[in-house]
Amino acid sequence: MENVICYKIEGFEGPLDLLLQLIARNKFNIYDIPLTELIDQYLEQIKLYSDDEMDLGSEFLEMASRLLYIKTVSLLPKHDEIVKLKEELEGELLEYMVCQQVAKKLSEMQTGFDKFIKPPCEYDFDQTYELVHTSDVMYLSYLAAVGRGKRKLPPSSAPFTKIVAKKIVAVSTKIVFVLRNLWGGRKKLTTLYKTAQSRSELVATFLAILELCKANRIMIDGESDDAEISLIKGHKNR
Repeated sequence: MENVICYKIEGFEGPLDLLLQLIARNKFNIYDIPLTELIDQYLEQIKLYSDDEMDLGSEFLEMASRLLYIKTVSLLPKHDEIVKLKEELEGELLEYMVCQQVAKKLSEMQTGFDKFIKPPCEYDFDQTYELVHTSDVMYLSYLAAVGRGKRKLPPSSAPFTKIVAKKIVAVSTKIVFVLRNLWGGRKKLTTLYKTAQSRSELVATFLAILELCKANRIMIDGESDDAEISLIKGHKNR
């Protein structure tokens, strides 16, 4: 059994452990954490380690980038994603805190018991090949061994040509397309799809309409083929 070497950074076993110690130090309520202040302190701690030329584990840097994203999203007005991100982080912290408590209790229970460790035994295995194979099995095995060199060659590009050659239509270009078409007034929703020449263009047009609806730039009335689309009053004059 190989020995596993574990490294710790100034007593912190991982990013969640560091976050919990910052919460305890500032006496934050773990069910209502002031994210901005906690994120700033975590990033400041990471910067101190970097300035001391210490090699940080990838999990610490990954958590730093995650917290920066959460902080960026929290600055956006009326962004529903921040609620989900905050709940995920708080849930992980609570689970980690429970694991620490259970580990502490188990370590206390372990004291007082005798320990016995048995080293692994060494065995000498008989490596004589005793199986008997027919000639057809040997022939097929030979062909498989010869074909290994061919299987290491890179795959042919022919099957991927159709996929790579397809033109990808950007959603941003279709947003401009939809706004220009609606500048003259209300139109049938289906007319926006008739000019599409590929599936990628259809998908891009559909996503552009969703983005404009989300931004309250356009309005859709009706259902199915009778649905009509128009600019919302107020955005048209901008």
